Parts: sequence; structure tokens; C-alpha cells
Amino acid sequence: MKNFLNEIKARAIAANGSIVFPESGDERVLKAAMRLADEKIAKVILVGEPETVKAALGELNPQFEVSKLQILKPADHPSIGQFADFFYEKRKKKGVTPELAAETVLNEPFFGALLVQFGFADAMIAGAVNTTGDVLKSALQVIGVKAGLKTVSSTFIMVIPNYKGKTGFFSFADCAVVPDPTEEQLADIAISTAATHKAILNEEPKVARLSFSTHGSAKHELVDKVLAAKDILKERKVDFVYDGELQLDSAIVPSVAASKAPGSPLKGEANVLIFPDLQSGNIGYKLTQRLAGAEAIGPLIQGLAKPVCDLSRGTSTEVIFNTAMLVLLMK
Repeated sequence: MKNFLNEIKARAIAANGSIVFPESGDERVLKAAMRLADEKIAKVILVGEPETVKAALGELNPQFEVSKLQILKPADHPSIGQFADFFYEKRKKKGVTPELAAETVLNEPFFGALLVQFGFADAMIAGAVNTTGDVLKSALQVIGVKAGLKTVSSTFIMVIPNYKGKTGFFSFADCAVVPDPTEEQLADIAISTAATHKAILNEEPKVARLSFSTHGSAKHELVDKVLAAKDILKERKVDFVYDGELQLDSAIVPSVAASKAPGSPLKGEANVLIFPDLQSGNIGYKLTQRLAGAEAIGPLIQGLAKPVCDLSRGTSTEVIFNTAMLVLLMK
């Protein structure tokens, strides 16, 4: 795990990116922000009342040079009027008035998302204070979904110790956002997770769409949904290797794949696992985490036009710091 994070850190520094944290009132966020700035990993923007934020930073670390961070108060930003006009034009068909737009852009997560949308920051990280719903709402209403996709989903990077004699790396999706994906959503999730896997782990994704059936061994409408996603991926002419429906062992064990799915292009070497629904995905990542001692990094939000990451409200400074390094690779 240490070597993995060291590699991620080096690549994050090389990315030379900037991150906005709209939750400057949280001690964990401030500690992560100071560390990111001290280690020169990213340019850091904190949203809040400058004097209040500076005082909080001083209490946490009197020796920290506040000038290493940028602190922005929404109401004082020179582009706040442009932000309000943009939000009104984008949401007026949904009933947003100019007055409501002017009020909404002062909300910290919305302001942070607007900074990303307008290029003042490369990514936003929130969720230590705000709910997942609030974070995703600001991201979807301001930034929107990536071109060619209709689905926002999530992935966990699973770091598995002593997997086949070495550290194993997998991407699991979707384990946190979409409860019961349609075949179209399963295809979107596969496309997004393949891109996330390649960006963060710097290796070619091999995508398995999981089921309780392997290549027609069982007949059921749940299997049909997984199988239908294959046709959608084929129509979209994706540039990664994929297969499914596959049982887990057929996806990751070469000897089983040779027996159960001899024609599979994955050959039992999948590194991206797409679960058929949120229940199985959530259970799957937690089983791997608890029984195999794996490190579960995430969830990382994917499918947005620009990077936004959601934190658990029970997060730690270490998780925020690591998430920041990862999101820089997604920009």
C-alpha cells in the first residue's frame, strides 16, 4: 500500500492540479489542505470567510504559512455575477429564478462546483460535512454528466495484499450510487470504471460484467440485463477489453475461465469488476475488505464532465489527503 501511495503521490505532483474544498469549517479538511500545500501536491482553494479560516488554520498549526493556500469568499469573488447568470440559464427550465440563482451560487458546494466548471480549479472534494445527495446535486446541476454518458456512478479501488503472491489491484463498481442499474446504466458504469481504472492505476482495464451465470449457463431476466449491456458496449465501440455475463471465478481465475468460458477475451484476468446491482457491489467490496484484508479506496465518483469526489461524513484527514491525490489523476 505504501509503495502504491508513493507512486500516486509522484503522479499527482506531476499533474500540477488544483483542488477546491468547500468545507473549510471542518478540522479534517483543513489539516489535509495544509498537508497538500506543504508537500506541494496541489494548489489548494478553501471556500469560506478568509479571517475565520485563517484563524482556524493558525489554531491548528501556528507555523503554517497561510499564503500557501487560496481562501475565497463566494460573495466577494469577481465572477460571482457570471456564476449566477450561468446557473440561471442552465436551470431556468427547472423553475430557477434569477433571485434563486444568485442565492444558490453562494452555497459553498455550488460555489466550489462553479469554480471547477469555470476552470478556477481542476476538481472539488466535499462530503465531510455535506451529505452525498447535496454534493451530487451541486455537481450534477452545475457540471453535469460527461458527454456520451447518462449515468453518474462510483468505483472503489481495491488494494489486496498477497494476491497471487503480490499486491493485487482491482476496480469494483458500482458499490455506492446506482441501486438497480438498467442495461444502459450498466454499460455507462463499465465505460466510466474502465476510464477511472486506467487513469488511477495506469494499466489497461479488463472489464468483467458479473452475474450468477457464465456465458448462458443460467437463464433469467437478471442475466439478460447483464448480457444486454454487452451489446451496448459493442455499439459504442469502446476501446477496452470486456466480457460478460461471467461468474466471479470465470472472471478472475484463468483455470476456471479456460473451463467455463474458453472463448472469453479476458482469459480469467479481469481487473475491473462490474456488479449487476448495488446490493451485490456493496457486499462484494466489503467482503473483500474484511475477509481478504483489502484496502478499499473510495468511493470515487465518476461519469461527471469534471472531477468531483464525495467523502463520507465519517472520513479522516488521511482519507481526504489520499482522495485528493487520486482525484488529481482524474482531471
